[in-house]
Order: sequence, then structure tokens, then C-alpha cells
Amino acid sequence: MTADLVRWGILGTGSIAATFAEDLAAGRSGRVVAVGSRRPGSAELFADRFRVPNRHGSYESLVADPEVDVVYVATPHPRHRDDAVLALEAGKPVLLEKPFALDAREAREVVAAARARGLFLMEAMWTRFLPHVAEIRSVLASGALGEIVSVSADHGQRFPDDPSSWLLSPDYGGGALLDLGIYPVSFASMLLGPPSQVVAVSDPTATGVDAQTSILLRHPGGAHAVLTCTLRAKSPTRAAIVGILGRIEVDGDFYTPTGFDVVTVDGGRRRVERAHEGRGLRHEADEVARCLREGLPESPLMPLDESVSIMATMDEVRAQAALGNEA
Repeated sequence: MTADLVRWGILGTGSIAATFAEDLAAGRSGRVVAVGSRRPGSAELFADRFRVPNRHGSYESLVADPEVDVVYVATPHPRHRDDAVLALEAGKPVLLEKPFALDAREAREVVAAARARGLFLMEAMWTRFLPHVAEIRSVLASGALGEIVSVSADHGQRFPDDPSSWLLSPDYGGGALLDLGIYPVSFASMLLGPPSQVVAVSDPTATGVDAQTSILLRHPGGAHAVLTCTLRAKSPTRAAIVGILGRIEVDGDFYTPTGFDVVTVDGGRRRVERAHEGRGLRHEADEVARCLREGLPESPLMPLDESVSIMATMDEVRAQAALGNEA
């Protein structure tokens, strides 16, 4: 790693890879020096668009690039495990796009590969690193809400009912839960830890993946999380954290840069907002850079064991709903 900037290699050229490249350019911790695709033409187009100097026509070539300090894996869900392990076996730290894998078994395999080599690995759950989420953690640490009683969050987007779309394909890990539900589930995990009980219901699409899933989690100590996700409609995408002394009401979209209100039991209300430019992915890149500088094998804000635990919760949800995209 250079003294000033982390040199990123992006594995994959889809929409999330483009958003990452755009956001990284607005930050100060790193720059994209290489991109790799299984289609050389795609790598060339991406590189021209974002002025990336090194273009690779294969993933193997990308991870072998000596100018790359860390690899951002931005491929479709079913490729996350194999592509992350490919980079780790090449000796490269990895930022792995969410969901961390298709299931907990795959997640454990990726974590084991990183730990066996002493390499940094982190799930790219970018919401964890946003300024308003850092402020939420600060409010909670102050004890202003007291004991947490419940957490609620929803994530619904309106997508066309197109059977040919990857989002409805079991082979591509499609469905509302893996693509959208991961955000509410991860949010609840950050606040309450792993659940002791999972209750889930789901409605499938014609292709077998879930169109809509609702989840009730019970956590040790009695706190509940009520989470929903859907492909059928744009929901408020808000979140709430309720404690015995007050609550936090997070604006939509809760998983993107936004604001929130702290409401006390006596009716007091305090608004928390911060100006923000860009989508917000650069903050996870900043965290990777910080961890690499400090020699950390994982981020304390997105621990590897928690990424595995989240996938285990998702596995239980899919098992209860009998979804067709179970790995």
C-alpha cells in the first residue's frame, strides 16, 4: 500500500462497481488502479469511463496485478465466495459486496480463507459506515434511549415482474431477501446482536424466489426486531429504535445517507442531520484504508463473525419460508 492512497482493484463491472468507483473518486483514502471482467470489452469500457489505468480481461489477471493493494469483489451473489477466495489466494485483502455469500456455509469458507492467510476481509455493508449511523451509535452509547425494546426497519422497491431478470432468478441468488432484506437484517444485528428466535413468512414469485418476506426476531434479553422487504412496491424504507427512555426515528432511506430524530419519553425531539455528497460507499472504503494502515485483519464495525451470523439468520428465514433460492 502506498503511503497516501489505497490502490483498489475492482472485480466486476456492474452497477454497484460503478457506484463504488464514483464514490471513491470523491473521497481521499484511495483510488481505483485496476478493473477486471470476464469480458475484456466490459473492462475496457469501465476503465475508460472512470480513467482506470489497468484493464484485465479475467479475474485471475486482476487479482495478480502487483499494483493492486486490495480487491473489491462486486460480482453477482452466487460468485461472492469463489471470487473472494480467488483474491485471497492471490494474497490480496478483500472488500466483499453484500450479501457476504449465499449462505452461512459459504460465508464461513471465505472467512476461513482470509484467516488462514492473515489477510483483511470485510463485508461491504456500506450502511454501517455512514455518518448518520455513526451518530446513532453515539446516541446509543450515551444511554439516552435506555434499554432497547424493539427495532423495526423495512426495505421495499418496485421492480418489474420480469422472469428473465437476475433479480427473479434462483440461480443468481435473486429475491427480496438477499438483495433488499439484507439491509434490515444487518441493521438489527448491529443493534441487537444475533437473534435467539426467528419467525418468517414469505410470498414467492413465479420463479420461486421471494417477492416479499417479513421477519420477526427475538433477541436475548427480550428485544424484538420487526423487519420487512419486498420487490413489489416502494416502501417508506424507514427504521426505528425504541428504548424505555426514548426512541430514534430514522428517515427513509435509512440505509443511505439521511437524518434522524431522537424523541424522549417526555416529548422532546432533537433533529440530527449532516450534509452529505455522493451515494455513501466511500465511507466503507475509508474504513478499509484505516484497517489496512493499522494492520487490522477485520473491521470492528463489521466483524467477520457477525457477517457469518447474519447469513445464518438469513438461512433460517429461507428455511422457514421454504424459498426456492436456498443454496
